[in-house]
Amino acid sequence: MENRKRAFEAVSGPSDGFKTPEKRVSVAPPSADSDYMQWGVDKTCHYLRKEGLQEWENTFREQGITGVGLRYLEDASLEKIGIQRLGDRLKILHSLRKLWQIEDEPKKVFNDPIHGHLELHPLLVRIIDTPQFQRLRNIKQLGGAYYVFPGASHNRFEHSIGVGYLAGQLVQALNARQPDLLISRRDILCVQIAGLCHDLGHGPFSHMFDGMFIPKARPESKWKHETASLKMFDYLVDDNNLKPVMEQHGLVLPDDLDFIKEQIAGPLEINKGQKWPYKGRLEDKSFLYEIVANKMTGIDVDKWDYFSRDCHHLGIQSNFDHRRFLKFARVCEVNGKKMICSRDKEVGDLYDMFHTRNCLHRRAYQHKVGNIIETMITEAFLKADPHIQIEGTEGKMFTLSTAIDDMPAYTKLTDHVFEQILHSSSPELAEARQMLHNVVRRRLYKCLGQTHADKPMNVTPTIVQSWEAELARSSPQSGHQDVSLQPEDFVVNVICMDYGMKEKNPINKMRFYCKDDPTTPIQIRKNQVSKLLPEQFAEQLIRVFCKKTDKKSLEAAKKHFVQWCIDKNFSKPQNGDVIAPELTPLKASWTIDNEGDEDGGSKGANSSRVNRAEKSRQKLFLS
Repeated sequence: MENRKRAFEAVSGPSDGFKTPEKRVSVAPPSADSDYMQWGVDKTCHYLRKEGLQEWENTFREQGITGVGLRYLEDASLEKIGIQRLGDRLKILHSLRKLWQIEDEPKKVFNDPIHGHLELHPLLVRIIDTPQFQRLRNIKQLGGAYYVFPGASHNRFEHSIGVGYLAGQLVQALNARQPDLLISRRDILCVQIAGLCHDLGHGPFSHMFDGMFIPKARPESKWKHETASLKMFDYLVDDNNLKPVMEQHGLVLPDDLDFIKEQIAGPLEINKGQKWPYKGRLEDKSFLYEIVANKMTGIDVDKWDYFSRDCHHLGIQSNFDHRRFLKFARVCEVNGKKMICSRDKEVGDLYDMFHTRNCLHRRAYQHKVGNIIETMITEAFLKADPHIQIEGTEGKMFTLSTAIDDMPAYTKLTDHVFEQILHSSSPELAEARQMLHNVVRRRLYKCLGQTHADKPMNVTPTIVQSWEAELARSSPQSGHQDVSLQPEDFVVNVICMDYGMKEKNPINKMRFYCKDDPTTPIQIRKNQVSKLLPEQFAEQLIRVFCKKTDKKSLEAAKKHFVQWCIDKNFSKPQNGDVIAPELTPLKASWTIDNEGDEDGGSKGANSSRVNRAEKSRQKLFLS
């Protein structure tokens, strides 16, 4: 697909360096119509007067028709309450439909390589045209993966726009399919804003910053990018004076601000004994909390966008089409709560969705070279941390790791810090600068191999440190006696890959409906779908890297690694028979062909491999 740019229209207004080219359209003054479902009879009658329908005001008042009832009025209903002329009934219905028409304001058109021409509400564009949002242009979506996949140059900016768009698509699909859900324009706009702003808090190189750098720079901190997204959103609204603009477009503050933030990070306050933890919307709108960040099933528009976008830029085929999900999504009541469900025939596609997620992690997000590049960048940032100064509130200075405490400072922190260190001449940054020069020149730490334990382990930073010390001590008899390896020469990365809910199957949390009865939710178990689906939904991988890259040290380190796997009773590395053929036969379970396979060639090859290893071992000990 060709590279596309946003369609340019006329440019007007002052240039502040962050404005998106657009045609400025005047916005109507504040309207009370934006939340008609909370009207009483008096406000309903006031609307009739405003629309020139005052002759029917007494009829509506006598019938006690409030805002909630307006959505249910049909031609037959109006005739029943005494409005006899067809022309009068059509005139009333035309005026009432204005209240829930979604396309009530001119939209701005963006040309996106993934979703094509998409339209966004003017309020969303006002949010996009702020320094806090524009900052996302300079934060790579996939962090260090760009140094492995040349196409992975996309940023959090375009992903966030895509999520905001898809959030609107899903909520509007539900609204069109089920008008009885009483989804208001306020609801739709809040869901779109939440999708747009859900990633405001990402730091340099995205997940590297909150997953690797901050835990090492500030191990006592529980900080995550979602926490920063809430603080950055508040700062964005205040710094750009957007509250009056939000109210102008029909939002009710502070309730809708709470609702937006709850969609991003969950309940803002959790009180014991509180049945419904959210305050932005009541429990009858519980399904709205499943659109941007679904804490229950993991099926949300955030994943839909990054699946499509990342696969496109990585050159990986995606097996999931979110557009089909939109066609079948509907809300059903599950245990007293309204939940987004899908057709029973779509269960296979949802397994494909999580399979796509796993493939992206295995092939790209957890790529061994990408991981070690992010490890090296993290080490450089840690060396540079005390020496990078960022000005924040009232001129106070912050470092890379403390900027997360101050949003004006954090707004200035993007991927550019990599070049800032790389091109610096400061003596204090010499060590960090050299590390980044090694990344640029591809002088990377070397991967010794990958293994895993029989059962998942709770691996803490202390355990990782002890493993690195054990690796240094795990010197086999056949090792290079003239090579000295220290704990700091090894890097251990523990990678957890799953379907999004650790060892649980997320589809078990999902509910489906049948064509014959779309109102009754059902559960579909794995054994009802296919016997070819995963038996386990999580695995833990242990990768070991060596910082020394000379040939002799690397050969010794590989043997240390294999010996360590034997000592820890971990699985045999895939290349174990190649890097240490004299060691792998020493562990009996590693020489057994567990396949019991029907392919004699494979079994014969395995036997030949074992014989070669045994001969190498015998030759070693005879010498």
